[in-house]
This record gives sequence, structure tokens and C-alpha cells, in this order.
Amino acid sequence: MNKKIIYRVTLLLFLIAIVFIIVRSNKEQGISYELKERKGNLAKSNEYILTRASADRLQLAIKENPEDKKSLLGLAALYIQEARITGDHVYYDMAALQQVNNVLKIEPENFEALTYKALVYLSQHHFAEGLEVAEKAREINPYNAFIYGLLVDANVEMGNYKKAVENSDSMVSIRPDIRSYSRISYLREIYGDNPGAIEAMKLAVGAGMQGEEGTEWARVQLGHLYENTGDIRSAEMHYTIALDERPDYAYAIAGMARIATAKKDYTKAIHYYLKAYSLVEDNVFNEELVDVYRLAGQNEKAEALARSVIENMNRASKAELTNGNIGHYSDRELAYAYLKVNDNDKALAHALAEYNRRPNNIDVNETVAWVYYNQNKAGKAIPYIKEALKTNCKNPTLLAHAALIFARAGDKVLAKNYLEQVSSSKAYISASLQTETLHVIQDLLIAKR
Repeated sequence: MNKKIIYRVTLLLFLIAIVFIIVRSNKEQGISYELKERKGNLAKSNEYILTRASADRLQLAIKENPEDKKSLLGLAALYIQEARITGDHVYYDMAALQQVNNVLKIEPENFEALTYKALVYLSQHHFAEGLEVAEKAREINPYNAFIYGLLVDANVEMGNYKKAVENSDSMVSIRPDIRSYSRISYLREIYGDNPGAIEAMKLAVGAGMQGEEGTEWARVQLGHLYENTGDIRSAEMHYTIALDERPDYAYAIAGMARIATAKKDYTKAIHYYLKAYSLVEDNVFNEELVDVYRLAGQNEKAEALARSVIENMNRASKAELTNGNIGHYSDRELAYAYLKVNDNDKALAHALAEYNRRPNNIDVNETVAWVYYNQNKAGKAIPYIKEALKTNCKNPTLLAHAALIFARAGDKVLAKNYLEQVSSSKAYISASLQTETLHVIQDLLIAKR
């Protein structure tokens, strides 16, 4: 009897092992990920119908021949684009990386696979790894514009700004298009040339096809540039055009939410943010909604949503790690999220974790500086905020942060300088920052007397 039981248990374990091997093999072959249903108007578009048909065709081809490199790469490209459109980067980054790795097992020097792998790494915020893979791809093909675009992105994130400019020059010389113009715009913004950034982003919008996701993304970036220069009317116009060309485009809806917030129409802003998140589950929308809830006096909703954002970020990171991927770094975003719930210790831990990975990036240095400011450690914030200001970026939030940090550290001259820059730009900054900067202005006026 005991022998029979042992035999049955052994057989059961053997069958479970076989099933596990088959499932793992299927995943490695890239047929475990399916296309998810889109939401809202995006689910009804002709574009999505074509996307579904392409996904079905590619998955069938891979099932018939797991070493069909062309189909594997086609499916990877489709997943990458779907991540941009839906905002579901956690799922689609893993899906795309799986197809890419299958190609690289067959052909380790495959240029297209390496470019996609670099792109996914950048999406997962593994910027050093993305830069390394992109450089390897560039060595294989130094005449491809797309790879220089990835090198621009990776070098910007790592704080190698001069190198990013060189990559941008190479990119536009090979192919002047929406991708190269948008990167030129971003670099000009980093170096404080907002009029030049607007000019380049206009070229990017003009180079794209109206209604396509990439074109309307560029149009939204143009709107945001107008926001940062205080031209709210032009910003609203571009967000409206984006929604006309691509209905239910979540990032344009979020732009309209910021416009409503600037006009103190908090009911409308809340509506826009909720709609944007219902279409694309991007934590950025909820982070901004937290502030609007507080402005509207809905503090309980703000607190609950702020903690939900933190949970979502942590859950997404763990989900990727358990699925055999390298995970998604969200430390900079988590630092700001923890500040919203007044957990400054965790905010600092995440800010420093990000700083240790990329100490030359101006945004990361600003984050560390701002966390120290919130801990009433302005002295510790000074070297980081100075590093954040090294490119002469005119982002109004950065300038406001700098003014407040220098004021608290006792440097009234620099505080006044940055306050004047914020004021002259007439750009909208968050209500809490506005309140703090007004207090500093009043203190400086009193000190003059």
C-alpha cells in the first residue's frame, strides 16, 4: 500500500515537473503574453483593430517556428508601441523583452534586437544598462538614427549632457524627423533655451502624421513647454488640438487638468485626472491628482490616493522582478510620493538610491536637495541643488526649489535671484510652492526694511 502511494506521489510530481517545463518553455518562446484589451475610444479605433490582427499573425508565426526572428522582433515592436499607447509598461516591457531575448539567444549580435533591448531597459529606468546595450548596437551600425536617439536618452538620464548633444547632432544629420527634433527640443530645454526648445518641438509636431501617438505626444510636450514659460493660453490650445486629432489621449487630458488647476477650477481638474487615469494607468496622473484633492479641501481622498500611488509603484517593481526581468526602478518617483505622505526618511532613502545610480543627473540632484529641504537640512541640500542648476535649466519648479533652499540656508542673494526668475517666467507652479515662495518674498522685503 505504501509503495502504491509513493508511486502515485512520484508520478504526480513528475507530471507537475513536465507541465512546469512546458510552461517555462512556452514563456521563453514568447507566446505567453497576449495583447490586452484597450480602454475607451482606443479600443474602438481602426489602429487597434490592425494591431490585434498583427499580434495574432505574429504569435501564430512564432508558434509554428519559435526561431522566426522577424516575427519575434515584430511582436516586440508591437508590444513596445502598445506600452506607449496604453501606459502599461510593466506588462508590455516584460512582453517585449521576452521576444528580444529569444532573438539574442539565436543571434547575439542582432542589431534590431539590441536596439529594442536598450529601449526596454530605458523604459524600465535601467539607464546604465540601456546605455551599455545601445553603445554595443551603435558599434554594429553607426549609421542608424534610431540608435543615436536611444544614446541621447540614455546619456541625458545618466547626466552625460555634452555626450547627449553630440549624439543628437549625429541623429539629426542622419535623419531629421520627429524623433530627432523632439530630442533637440529636450536638450535645449535642459540648457535653459526655452524659446529654442519650443521652436524645435514645433518642427517635431510638423514632421509627424496628425493623430498618430508619436505626433500627439510631441504636441503635448509642446503644450507643456508653453506651460513652463507661462503661456497657458497656447498650452491649452495645443492640448485641445491633440484631443481633436486623437480623442481620449490621456496625456492631453492630463494637460487640460493642469490648465484647470492653474485656473483654480479644481472640480474640472479632478474630472480630467480621473478620466486620464481611467484610460492609462500612469501614476503621474494620480500624483498630480493628490495635490488637486488637497487644493479642493478633500484631504482624506488625497491621503488615500497618495498611499495608493506608493503601493502601486512598489507592486509594479516586485511584479517585474518575480517574472524573471530586471525590474523597474522607481526610486526618484517614490521619493516624491513619500514626501506627499510626510515620510521624509523613506523619501531620502529612495532619493539617495537613485542618486547612487546616476549622480550626474540634474533631476536626481534636485530630488535629493528637495528631500533634504523637507527635512529642514538646507545645508545638506546646497551641493545637490547647485549640481541640479549646472545646465542653467529654467524649469520653474526647479527655480522655485532653488530659491527656497538658498533662502533657508541664509543665502538671500541667490534666493532673490531665483525668485525673480520664477516670477518673470509667469509659469504656473504648484500651489504649495507658490505659498512658500510668497512667504520667502515677504521675508526678504521685511529684511530690507
